Amino acid sequence: MRTQVYAGEALARYGFPGGHPFSTKRFGAFYDEFLKRDLPKRSTVVNPHEGDPQILASYHSSAYIELVRRSSEQGFGLLDRGDTPAFPGCFDAALTVCATALAAADAIMAGETEAAFVPIAGLHHARRDTAGGFCIFNDAGIVIEKLFSRGKIHRIAYVDIDAHHGDGVFYDFESNPGLIFADMHQQYIYPGTGDAHETGVGAAAGVKLNLPMRAGSNDEDFNRAWGRVVEHLRAHKPEFIILQCGADSIAGDPLTGMEYSPVSFTRAARDLAAIAREFAGGRLLALGGGGYNLSNIAAGWNNVVQGLVEA
Repeated sequence: MRTQVYAGEALARYGFPGGHPFSTKRFGAFYDEFLKRDLPKRSTVVNPHEGDPQILASYHSSAYIELVRRSSEQGFGLLDRGDTPAFPGCFDAALTVCATALAAADAIMAGETEAAFVPIAGLHHARRDTAGGFCIFNDAGIVIEKLFSRGKIHRIAYVDIDAHHGDGVFYDFESNPGLIFADMHQQYIYPGTGDAHETGVGAAAGVKLNLPMRAGSNDEDFNRAWGRVVEHLRAHKPEFIILQCGADSIAGDPLTGMEYSPVSFTRAARDLAAIAREFAGGRLLALGGGGYNLSNIAAGWNNVVQGLVEA
């Protein structure tokens, strides 16, 4: 599968200082392994995009955008109830994540590539008017809004295998029947949402699939639940697929209790590539998401890239 990978120091700037688990080292962990596997020769490496702040308004409230801008200039303060601190330059760093994810989606839509991977992205906890869970702006939400607004795509699948529920995407599109949602996440951890009975509201009832997983879930558990995800996507025939592949669901993450191996990430990429080719003209955007064990980031995310280029 023709695959673009977005890589550069501008993406690495999105990270919190002072020993925070979401550090600026995460990009380097991915990229070092990317080079070791010789994946640049099998994909197209693209620089990050700085972006226009106007893109944020497609998803976030003007008051919240201004709060982040002021906090970024001051270099301190909280952007939510306690999980997400501001840091100097955080506005531009978060904007780069969003602009890069949107540029990747645009490249896919233009036919420049079938698939794309953005390692520092998938900030799925940010809501329209607040940060959450280390996520300042919701790049996936911005991509979804932009794709819908252009009128060419009517069914987008958002698939999330991060250990944490993608609450920002879920609740902000809970009533939108065009957003096909499938999320496998660890029960009873942050943000504590995504119960199995939450399947969408109104016209979107039945379009959303939440699969809470017990702590300690391994590859066998992944395979059982993943079969339901594949069935759900095939039933709804998406025209564009977004994968949030947070590596915090791999065994050994300091913040979670999941025990997948990176092999599950390979399966996710390959299966979604097949579904994308069947229903979506090959259109597949993968976003790195969470993950706080650097070795897991290196293995999981590069398995996704390798799964895409080999599909």
